[in-house]
Amino acid sequence: MLVEIIIFTLIVMLVTAVYQKSNLVDCKSRKRLDGKSVIVTGGTTGIGLEVAKDLANRGAKVIIACPFEEEGNSAKKLIISETRNENVIFKFLDLGCLISIRKFANDILKTEERLDILINNAGVGAVGDHLTKDGMNFIMQVNYYGAFYLTILLLPLLRKTGTKDESARIINMSSCGHSMASTDVKNFNRTNSIYSFFTYCNSKLSLIYFAQELAKRLKDSNVVVNAVTPGIVSTDIYSKSLYGIGHLLTWINYWLFRTSWQGAQTALHAALDDKAGRMSGKLFMTCREGRGWPVMYREEAAQLLWEESRRLVNLSDEEYNAAITV
Repeated sequence: MLVEIIIFTLIVMLVTAVYQKSNLVDCKSRKRLDGKSVIVTGGTTGIGLEVAKDLANRGAKVIIACPFEEEGNSAKKLIISETRNENVIFKFLDLGCLISIRKFANDILKTEERLDILINNAGVGAVGDHLTKDGMNFIMQVNYYGAFYLTILLLPLLRKTGTKDESARIINMSSCGHSMASTDVKNFNRTNSIYSFFTYCNSKLSLIYFAQELAKRLKDSNVVVNAVTPGIVSTDIYSKSLYGIGHLLTWINYWLFRTSWQGAQTALHAALDDKAGRMSGKLFMTCREGRGWPVMYREEAAQLLWEESRRLVNLSDEEYNAAITV
């Protein structure tokens, strides 16, 4: 029986690997971004770093954000070295702390004249099931609630930047893990879950719901928001997760699945493609609009999550109105 299970698992992995490798699509846009500004959260490693390098290569001012000073400064030097674009900035941002998010957003609003693209890429895997100081599940706050709050705070600058001809863009980095998420959004913030992996899946579905709900509220504005799934990518997001087997998963991913550069292509498509810039509330896969799993089409759950998110991050009416109303 054990041998049969092992053989079946290997076959599934092989089929998945073949599918991942055979459905690779590059972002075709050759758009330049001279004079434009972008923020990439988690733009210091993995997919985020590849996205940041590509956008810097196109002439954009690139702000990369993460909660690790050494990692951030190293990534900044790497991007400048590889792209010869000196206009790369590292800023500290801890999405697991609302105070840090407010500080980061206030700094951006005071120092930046424009924000053309916001890529909510930062995230953690199934690293543990505990509460942050803000009273939120750590995985959910880093992967979703923090991105929700940051986006709302930065919306005034995005709205100021976007034009009728060239919308400002928000891209939420989801994953195929949304297929295994629950729609019980009232319990998304709970801890002591049996498997923190499913909390991770819930956070990725939340980013899709967020894109859908925000798109409704920004209808007829000069800002679009979409979600993307990069496929199964060989990043190190699992290296410290899943009770010690994370390194094994990382090794398996490296040999079987997409590279970080390959995983970055759909996010770049959503950020650069002209047609994508006229779409909002959509999910992109393999550099085109895709159809996700049935759980992402639960409008009531998405609306409830929006209200729960506002409550949990303690979003004031003043902040909300400054972001959403014209």
